[in-house]
Amino acid sequence: MRHIRFIMSTLLMGAGAVVAQQKAPSYPLVTHHPYFSIWSSTDTIMNSSTRHWTGTAQPITGVVTVDGVPYTVLGSVPDTYEELLTTAGAVKYLTDAPSGDWTSPQYNDQQWKKGTMPFSDNPAAGETGWKSQDLFVRRTFDLAQVASDSLYLKLHHDDNIVVHLNGKEIFSRKGWNGRDEYFPIALDPHLLKQKNNLLAIHVENTAGGAYLSAGLAKKVKPAAGAAHKAIQESVEVHATQTVYQFKCGPVHMEMAFISPLLMDDLMLLSRPVTYLACHALAEDDQAHEVRVQVGVSTAVCVNNAGQPVEASQYNSGDLTILKAGTKEQPVLQKKGDDIRIDWGYMYVATSKGPGVKQWIVDNADKTKTLVTEAAIGKVGKGITAMPARVFLLGYDDLYAVEYFGKRLKAWWKNDATATMDRELKSAMQDYRKILGRCLQFDEALQKEAAAAGGREYARLCELAYRQAIAAHTLVRGPKGELLFLSKENFSNGCINTVDITYPSAPMFLLYNPDLLKGMMTGIFEYSESGRFPKPFAAHDLGTYPIASGQVYGEDMPVEESGNMLILTGAIAKAEGNANYAKAHWKTLTTWAEYLLKAGFDPENQLCTDDFAGHLAHNTNLSLKAIAGIRSYAMLAEMLGYKAEAKRYSDSAQSMAANWMKLAADADHYRLAFDKPGSWSQKYNLVWDRVLGFNLFPKSLYEQEVSWYLKQQQAFGLPLDSRKTYTKSDWIIWTATLASSTDEFKELVDPLYKYITETVTRVPLSDWHETTDGRQVGFQARSVVGGYFMKMLDARYNGGTGSGSGSVIYTYNPHSINH
Repeated sequence: MRHIRFIMSTLLMGAGAVVAQQKAPSYPLVTHHPYFSIWSSTDTIMNSSTRHWTGTAQPITGVVTVDGVPYTVLGSVPDTYEELLTTAGAVKYLTDAPSGDWTSPQYNDQQWKKGTMPFSDNPAAGETGWKSQDLFVRRTFDLAQVASDSLYLKLHHDDNIVVHLNGKEIFSRKGWNGRDEYFPIALDPHLLKQKNNLLAIHVENTAGGAYLSAGLAKKVKPAAGAAHKAIQESVEVHATQTVYQFKCGPVHMEMAFISPLLMDDLMLLSRPVTYLACHALAEDDQAHEVRVQVGVSTAVCVNNAGQPVEASQYNSGDLTILKAGTKEQPVLQKKGDDIRIDWGYMYVATSKGPGVKQWIVDNADKTKTLVTEAAIGKVGKGITAMPARVFLLGYDDLYAVEYFGKRLKAWWKNDATATMDRELKSAMQDYRKILGRCLQFDEALQKEAAAAGGREYARLCELAYRQAIAAHTLVRGPKGELLFLSKENFSNGCINTVDITYPSAPMFLLYNPDLLKGMMTGIFEYSESGRFPKPFAAHDLGTYPIASGQVYGEDMPVEESGNMLILTGAIAKAEGNANYAKAHWKTLTTWAEYLLKAGFDPENQLCTDDFAGHLAHNTNLSLKAIAGIRSYAMLAEMLGYKAEAKRYSDSAQSMAANWMKLAADADHYRLAFDKPGSWSQKYNLVWDRVLGFNLFPKSLYEQEVSWYLKQQQAFGLPLDSRKTYTKSDWIIWTATLASSTDEFKELVDPLYKYITETVTRVPLSDWHETTDGRQVGFQARSVVGGYFMKMLDARYNGGTGSGSGSVIYTYNPHSINH
């Protein structure tokens, strides 16, 4: 049969879209910013609960009823727990090892300190400070009921932990978990009592942060459900939408999650509203009555389970709306990596009409479910009038970030009269127009990417697009400047990290360099304000969502200075002028001078691949310095500074020639100048090609690519000769050096294998093991914008990037909706 998406595309665009099953490690559903980002981690969406990118369950559930028969189509309900002993409470503790059997209920702890759990190295209200290596905790408690069966230990620990209950060890674990987790505990039925129980806990802080909270819970049995499970026929991932096709008995259902992140419309890009569009089509000649029910958990608006929430239902214009948020509303009070928002308000809305109902369900874990049920009506042979039913999922964060002491609102709130109700109303009114724009953009991106690098490469770009944008938040700065601030997801939680901006840049150079400027302006302002007086660029601006100055413990002077100079040059290439560089010329000159002195043969320091450790004489970092110096020369030439242009251009040329002599190692080039027999991906070399510097001969590219093809593993090209892990963004940059499409595909195909076969089901991880395809670390980061480097090269340097019949989205500053 013809799928609904085909018919929609025909009606809206006059062209058909091909339905294709695309596998992904995790499927983007709601993608707006680091706090409003929900994914499905299974190929069949009904097989798991939908989750925030951090992995915490944020359930979206859906049931389609056909002729009175219910079919589950979205998500599954996660396990829920009833707390028997909360994770907060009075305790006694020591930071030095106690003598005697301190885990025994009979132990005398009168000399121990008194405190309150949780413990933290960065204590907030109600937490006890802990900065020592060891922590010993005793907590006595009574229980209203004894439940030795189905008992769970609720723990958030950082780092190693051993737990005793009434003198018996019940749990131990090495490492840290970063969030509340439930661990099943098998107990002697006589061990737990109603009165005078004892939890005795030892936590060892081995490195980094420190945290402890602990309690007891029992699992709540789910209510028996009568719904059948629909048959998921396919899932498609496109740049702005993820589309599911289901068979619900005699009716075919399409459900599309559409986050319209179109970079030529900043108000739309910033508007935190995702469409869930539902369409029905009968598969026989009969008429069928169809209803859709969608439930969204208030887990979306809390950081941890158990935070009290308030919810309400109301009407606004033509919409019926559900709204929920925490009672506490601690606006911008939390910062860190594995953190979810617990301020602001979530919204679920749809158009009013006959058969539309909304209600709120209280759950056992203190969350609520916001439920909306609506009739699609009767469907017969053919398609009903479109859209059949559209739901809106939105989030108003009130304030998005704090920028050097000033709270900033999201970009969509630039108009002081802006309200979430108004945004929801506009989103619903403009649905058909926005959908048409999304379909057009998705098709154009897919065609251009396929023309540049092939079908598999195009799919990588489609999957990366929303993730790269949703790892940022867009705000207007104190001076009215555009700030597009990234969060360093699951690497350290920093805000506006320069070596996160650098790999993500190709996608934004393609579709709107203003957004790349928005990633860089804060770094310029940090130096130019005097807050960061060093002669090189800073690493970051703080810990998300608080930008108050660099928090990373060590500078990366060559790395970050090279990044800023190269990207400023790339912006000038995209815009055809050096106006942005001119506004920051003094700062750029300081950084360029630094690279002249210290960039060619870097001292022992970190680069963006800091997980690999310190390295002196890093040849790839040297390439970055050379490209940064040559970028400065190009900018000087564009600004008419002839003497500076010649000086820096000559220096870059001389450095490049010297680099080739010192880095050469028979049939390839070394990892470090002083390490014969080593090798590394020279991904920084790509700018020599993309920006047309031509400092290095084509034969060098060919020699390196030939070497890389011999080093490949099943799931990709290792980063260098030290380990077998890799970075997927750098693979695309390295592959862009290839002189033929076949060689490019030969380097990218193992990466596509990783993306489609990895057993690690999280939003794209850019750091994985090439031998088995498992995640090593990082996920949901913006660096996957680097996948667009091949498209950027094709756009700048001809090639096949503008494939026949495709629509090219080219940056036009006059078309941007600010």
